[in-house]
Order: sequence, then structure tokens, then C-alpha cells
Amino acid sequence: MATTTTQDGASVYYETTGTGTPVVLVHGITESCRTWDPVRDRLVDAGYRVIAPDLRGHGQSSPHSPYDLGSLAGDIIAVVTTEGLSNPRVVGHSLGGAVVSALAGAFPVESAVNVDQSLKLDDFQDQLKQAEPALRDPASFPRVIEGLFGQLAGDAIPAEEWQRVQSIRRADQDVVLGVWDLVLTAPREELAAAVEGAASGVSCPYLSLHGIDPGDEYKDWLQQLVPQAEVEVWRGLGHYPHLVEPDRFVSRLQSFWGD
Repeated sequence: MATTTTQDGASVYYETTGTGTPVVLVHGITESCRTWDPVRDRLVDAGYRVIAPDLRGHGQSSPHSPYDLGSLAGDIIAVVTTEGLSNPRVVGHSLGGAVVSALAGAFPVESAVNVDQSLKLDDFQDQLKQAEPALRDPASFPRVIEGLFGQLAGDAIPAEEWQRVQSIRRADQDVVLGVWDLVLTAPREELAAAVEGAASGVSCPYLSLHGIDPGDEYKDWLQQLVPQAEVEVWRGLGHYPHLVEPDRFVSRLQSFWGD
């Protein structure tokens, strides 16, 4: 357990476990490094050193605006730099998938794995806009967040595991709205251009693994931006495929890494 400070002054908490080849795990929105526990434990048992941060405003890291992807990627850079890592392997789920994608486009990493986060944020904008009034209302915000993630999780995740994830969740309205600010406020064309500009800088091996099918056209779209990207769908597993089948997930990471 340790903390580090980013270039813009955010204090970032992170945990380091195990020895061996380092792997950085980045959690989703409203969650924390502890969400990764089943995957972390298996990676440690397999001989990896796992570094798992809490993004600013999440877990044990203090709130610190802004919450754009560049700043969140800066949280990971601060942790990686503090730990003296060179070209780390990075794995992110949901928001963390977008963060490691932004990181891979601007910082040297060995590989990036994006778990169930479509980078077509202009499509996500349509869905989020419908919920915006309720998201901005403090009274309805907790209910909207609970409903959103319950719907995304689906039925595949075991009830006990879902209860564990829910117990970890920290839904800070200011943080969530800060993370989603660009999606909520940018014109659709501007949002698409920003995502495409960031993704086109990714040159490392890249795996996009989904439990919710992003659609038939997504693979072609992503590979136009990241030609080396692998897109894989584990159908029916919902938003948390890595927690529904953690053994399979760790095995897939190892095959992707060539270990």
C-alpha cells in the first residue's frame, strides 16, 4: 500500500502485490483497485507482480479535478514512474479500459488490454444524454448509478461476487459527472474526433475483450484506428467477464502476452 502524487497534485493510492513481471490493473468508474481482487490473486499465484491504483476520486484516492482521460492516465503514469516501471503491461476495465487506451496512445507500454469498454463514445453519448437530468439530480443520482451498473452486469456474474463489487462501489456525483463531462457536453463530432485522435496513437499490442457485444461494425471501426487490435467477445457474460470467469481471463491474458 502506497501513495504517489501526480504532476497536477492529485494524491493517488495504489497497492502492489507479488513478484515477477509487473502488470498494472485499472478499475472502472465508481470502483477501486479492490474490484480486481479475484484477478489479482490469480495473477500473483501465476508469478506476476500486480500494481493496482485507485484513480483520483475513487477508492482511497482523494477527489482532485479534472477527471478527463488525460488526467486519469496521468494518475497511472505517476504510479508507474514511482514504481520505476518501464513499458508496463496495462489492463483496464470499463473506464479503466478507456484510461489504458489513452495511456497507450501517449506513453510507452508493452501492451494494453481493454475489458468491455467500447471506444465509440459518441454512441455512448446517446444513452448517457437520456439519463443526464437524473444524473445531475442529487436525489436520483444513486438510483440511476445502481440501475445502470445492475443492467450492465447482467445475470452471469454470481450473486456473491456482485454483492462484493457493490460493496466496493463509491459513487461520488461530482467525480462521475467530471469523468463523463466530455461525453455529456461535447458535440458528437468533436467527441468522435477526440477519441479517434487518441486511439490512433496506440502502437502496442492491443486486446479489446468484451462481455457485452459492441456490435458487428465495431471490430472494423477499431482496426481502422488501431490496425493491430484484437477484438474478442465472450458472449453473455455482461460487463464483468473478468469476474465471471477469472481463470479463463487470466489464461487469456497470458496467451495474449505470450507467456
